[in-house]
This record gives sequence, structure tokens and C-alpha cells, in this order.
Amino acid sequence: MHSHIHYLPLTPGFFSILVLAAVMLLILIQLGIFRYAYLRLGVSPGAAMLLLFGSLIGSYFNIPLTVLQGPPAQAGEIVDFFGMRYVVPFLDSPSTILAVNIGGAVIPALMSAYLVLRYQLWLRAAIATIVIAAIVHASATPVAGMGIAVPVFVPVMATAILALLLSREYAAPLAYIGGSMGTLLGADLLNLDKIGSLGAPIASIGGAGTFDGVFLTGILAVLIAGIAAPAKPRPAY
Repeated sequence: MHSHIHYLPLTPGFFSILVLAAVMLLILIQLGIFRYAYLRLGVSPGAAMLLLFGSLIGSYFNIPLTVLQGPPAQAGEIVDFFGMRYVVPFLDSPSTILAVNIGGAVIPALMSAYLVLRYQLWLRAAIATIVIAAIVHASATPVAGMGIAVPVFVPVMATAILALLLSREYAAPLAYIGGSMGTLLGADLLNLDKIGSLGAPIASIGGAGTFDGVFLTGILAVLIAGIAAPAKPRPAY
């Protein structure tokens, strides 16, 4: 059964759009347009490539945590939500498997922890995460058969504004931390009590419904760093 918990969170067409966005961003970095963007975020261009494509590849993999009791699970469907198309996997299970997505949750959480420690952004990162979580939670929608979904540009736009308000120098790391962690908290973790009743075969934290928002927020952090930040932020050590 667990061999079927790994699947693309989006349909191939929409997932290809994210891959294309990542490729275009890396080309811009190599051309020098965003040469120092990821340096301002706190990682080298090489590490940036690993981060971007690690998130994309990791979105295919889910780590099962527990089983939630609820109505019979639906399977093998395509769910449309705010213009995005999400995949409901085939899974022979009478209940919902709660899992955590590698690319949409584990990698962003590790990167966010690194940025908080590197720049000592404890208070501002907490504010960014809480505010984005509140905004995302207000717009999150339980979708039968899939789990919790968020309009993709809600965390992106909210993060752009909030990060610059909190700190222009540290806008890039704050955008990444607040956008990714706020989305995960507001969409998935604060709605765990609703997931079991949706008939989803797999409810993946950071997976279908939230992965696209988390991933695009990571790209947004690069754009903020390349356009708005005045200089490379100073590390705390």
C-alpha cells in the first residue's frame, strides 16, 4: 500500500509549469540578472539549484505518519481548485493516511530553520509565520477527496508585502520563512481536525493543495532578494 503514497501533487501539465519557472529562474541567475539573489538569501547559486529541484523532486515523496479514521476514501480523481488541478492518487485504503511531503514540508522546514539561525530572525520570523498563517488559514478550503487547498497566490502576495514591511535587508529570508512555514501552519497543521472527514486517501502536509504555494514562495524570495534588498544581509555569526 505504501508504494502508492508517492505521487506528483499536481497534474503533469501544471507540475511542468513549476519546473519551467525553476529552469527560467536558474537561467536568469546564470546570466547574472539574479546573480546575487540567492547569496542574499543565504545560499550559493549551486545550493539554490539543489534547493529548487530538490523541492520539485521531493514533492513526489511522502512519509506516512499515521492513519486518520473517517469516511471511505476517494481515489483516482483530478480536483480543480482556483485554476489549479490536483491529483487524488489511487490507494487501496478505507481511511486517510496522514503523511508529510519531502519537497513541500521537510525541505522548506530545514531551510527555514537554517535561515532563522544564520540571521537570528527569531522574532521577525515568528511574526511573519503567524501573520501569513492567519491569512492562509482564512482562505484555506477543505476539498473532498484531496485535503486542504489554498489559492496559490494568496501566500505569495501576502508574503511579498509582509517581508518588505518587516525588514528590507532581510526581506528574502523572511519571505522564505514566513511564506513556507506560514502556509504549512495555516493550511495544513491548523486544519488537521478536518482532514479525516474529507475522504482523502492521502492527506500530505505540504503536498497537494499547498505545495505550489510553498514552492512559488521560495521563488518569490529570490525575486525580492534580487530586486528589493539593498545588499547581502549580514549573518549573525
